[in-house]
Amino acid sequence: MRSRAGGFAVGLSTAALVLAACGSDDDSDAPADGEEVTEATLTIAENAIRGGKNAEVAEWVEDWVIPEFEEMKAEDGVDVTVEFDGSGADDEDYKTSLALDLQTGEGADVIGGFDGIWTGEFAQADYIQPLNEIYSGADDWEGWDQVPEAVQQNMSFEGDRYGIPVGTDGRVIYYNTELFAEAGLPEDWQPTSWEEILDAARQLQELDGVTPIQINAGTPMGEATTMQGFLPLLAGTGAEIYDEDASLWMGASPEMQQVLDFYNTIYVEEELGDPLLQQEAAGRDNSFLMFSEHELGMLIEGDYLWRSVITPDSDIAPMEDRDEVVGWAKIPAVEPGAGVGGQDFVSMSGGGGQVLNPNTDYPELAWELLSFMNSKEALLERYGDDPRITSRADVNEELDLDEMIRYITDEVLPITFYRPGLEEYPEVSIALQESTEAVVTGTSPADAAEQYQSSLEGIVGDENIAN
Repeated sequence: MRSRAGGFAVGLSTAALVLAACGSDDDSDAPADGEEVTEATLTIAENAIRGGKNAEVAEWVEDWVIPEFEEMKAEDGVDVTVEFDGSGADDEDYKTSLALDLQTGEGADVIGGFDGIWTGEFAQADYIQPLNEIYSGADDWEGWDQVPEAVQQNMSFEGDRYGIPVGTDGRVIYYNTELFAEAGLPEDWQPTSWEEILDAARQLQELDGVTPIQINAGTPMGEATTMQGFLPLLAGTGAEIYDEDASLWMGASPEMQQVLDFYNTIYVEEELGDPLLQQEAAGRDNSFLMFSEHELGMLIEGDYLWRSVITPDSDIAPMEDRDEVVGWAKIPAVEPGAGVGGQDFVSMSGGGGQVLNPNTDYPELAWELLSFMNSKEALLERYGDDPRITSRADVNEELDLDEMIRYITDEVLPITFYRPGLEEYPEVSIALQESTEAVVTGTSPADAAEQYQSSLEGIVGDENIAN
C-alpha cells in the first residue's frame, strides 16, 4: 500500500509474518501466529536516491543489500522480495513524512536515514518501539558486542534500543603543530584540564597574526555552537543538558555557569579568541580558513573538519600541509575526573541509523533484514571504497582509515555523549546558543545564565527543569 504522507511516499510495504500488511485494512492475507512463511515482500526506506542525495547509499541498497538478502533467504526456502523506497527530500521533510507514515500505521518495514536525535521524540509519540518489543530476539544480535555502549546511545531512549546506529563522529581539539612549536608548546599535546587549554592559548597569544583559540559561540553558527562548544564543555563539568533518569532539563546550574565563565575568559577577559567571528554569518567558515592558513592555533570541531573541510582538494578551506602540521587531542574535563561519570575526557557525537516499523507484518523477517544491513560483511561493502567511521568496531578495524579517523574510533567514541532526542531539544539548543552569544558580546555570565533560565522555562516549563 502506498503511503498517505504528503509530498512523497516513504513506504511501499506489503509484507506479512505476524500482523497485517503495514497500514492495510485487510489482513486476510496475513498468516496466523506461528504460521511458517514461505513468501513475503519487505520494503526498505532511505533518504537516498540513485543519482541524487546520498546516492552511494541508494546504490548499496539496490545493488548489494537487496540481491544478497533475497539470495540468502532463498537458500532458507523463503521467497522474499525486497523493494527500495528512496527519497531525496530535505531531512526535515523526510522526518515529517516518516512521522505521518508511522502515525497512520504505514511506511516501510525497515526505515533508514533516521537521525539519532529523532529517537526520543518518535519514541515518546509511540511511532517507534524498542527493537526487542518488535522482535524478541533482537537483543541476541552478535553485532551489539561490536557497537560501543556510547554509540548505541545514539539510537536508544530511556535505556531501550530503538534502532541500530550506522555511523557516527566525534569532537576533538585540533591544533597547529607549527604554531605550537613557535610558541614553545609540545607538538604532541594533550591537555588534561581547561586551565591547560588556557595556558596554551596564552602562549599562542604571543605570536603575531595568530588567534589562539576558536570555540564556537553565538546563534549565527547554529547547532555547531551547541555541539562543538557548549555541550562538550558542559559534559566536562560533570553535567548533561538533559537528565534521562529524572526527566529534567538542566537550568542555570553551577555547571552552566562554569561553561559561560570559560567563554567569558576566552572572548572577553583575556581576548584569546575572536568575538567577531561568533557574530558573523560566515564565522564558522572563516574560522576554517584561518585554521587552514595558519592564523588560528586551536579549534574544537568534529572529524568533518579533517575529512571534508581542510583536505588538500577541499572547496571550503584547502590545507596543502594538513597531514604535516595538524594535530588533535581529546577534550579534557574541567579537571581530571570531573567529567560526566567521572571521565577525564569527553566528546559529543551525532549520526543516524535504521529502525523497524512496529507495524511490520514480518517482525522476524524485518529484523533479519535490518541486522543483515548492519552485518560486518554489509558495512565493509558499504564503506570499503569510502572509509568512514561506522558503528561496528570490527568493521572499523578492517577499513583503511587514516590516522586521524582511527583516533576517533579508538580514543573518542568510547568517551562520547549524544544530544537528547526530544522534541524540545532544538529550541533548547537555540537558547544555549543565545547564552553564549550574550557572553561574547559583553553580558556577564551570571546574567546570560538567567536569560537562559527564563528561555528554558518558556520552552519546557519550570516543573521540567532541575533547579
